[in-house]
Amino acid sequence: MPSLGLIAGNGRFPFLLLEAARTQGLRVVVAAITEETDPEMNERARTDAGVTVHWMSLGELSKLIETFQRVGVTRAVMAGQVKHKQIFSAIRPDWRLAKLLLNLRTRNTDMLLGAVAKVLEDEGIELLSSTSFLEPLLAPAGILTARAPDEAERADIEYGLRVARGIAGFDLGQTVVIAAGACVAVEAMEGTDVTIARAGELLRAETLEADETPSAAAPTLAGRLTVVKVAKPQQDKRFDVPVVGLPTITAMCAAGATCLCIEAGRTLVFDRAAMVVAADAAGIAIVGETAKQL
Repeated sequence: MPSLGLIAGNGRFPFLLLEAARTQGLRVVVAAITEETDPEMNERARTDAGVTVHWMSLGELSKLIETFQRVGVTRAVMAGQVKHKQIFSAIRPDWRLAKLLLNLRTRNTDMLLGAVAKVLEDEGIELLSSTSFLEPLLAPAGILTARAPDEAERADIEYGLRVARGIAGFDLGQTVVIAAGACVAVEAMEGTDVTIARAGELLRAETLEADETPSAAAPTLAGRLTVVKVAKPQQDKRFDVPVVGLPTITAMCAAGATCLCIEAGRTLVFDRAAMVVAADAAGIAIVGETAKQL
């Protein structure tokens, strides 16, 4: 039986990819990251003889390579988020990763993961696209919800796409939050849900300030947030592919966001049916936009 290596981050992504790979008859060797992977992965290994799990720290690049080589893995995939701050501040790198970090020209995620992919390739392990086996989950173009964006949200989407593609090109993040033509929050290392929450806090702070000073003008942000998430202009599908799902809608509800724009064909949508039901119940519009040349 052919083998596939799965480098598993957090969230449901690793489990979805694991299920898809097993459906295609592959034996899956999971490199579970101690700081990120859900311990439920052990249960999957106990109930499926075609799945084995090997736990290791985020900084143990040599152990990852040796594990895959020992069991004959020549193809692998990364699936699931690894928090950016974990990569650059919380890990204790082994000698191989320390050498790699020392030689990086720029300390960003793309540069690091690209270098890791090159090391794996040099050791006979090909890193595949993280959308492998999951193409049907890529976002379609068009309106996904019962409600379409209104005129004001559409204007914020157009502005947000320009801003988001700009920051994504510098590998700073992939998400921005817009209100009334103003950029309220930009994603950096904290991740999408935290970015949305921060935008909600800013909105609430401005509204509270306006309530406490009745003579002041109406709040600039006008009480509505639009979330825009895109892929990087030269997105390497082997890692860091944009993902949205039910937690995205939960974060938007808590923040008071009313519209979500994602990039069609380049964003994975998990639990789409449940996500749309939740969005419809909250009056949130979701739209998939095709990539445009700026």
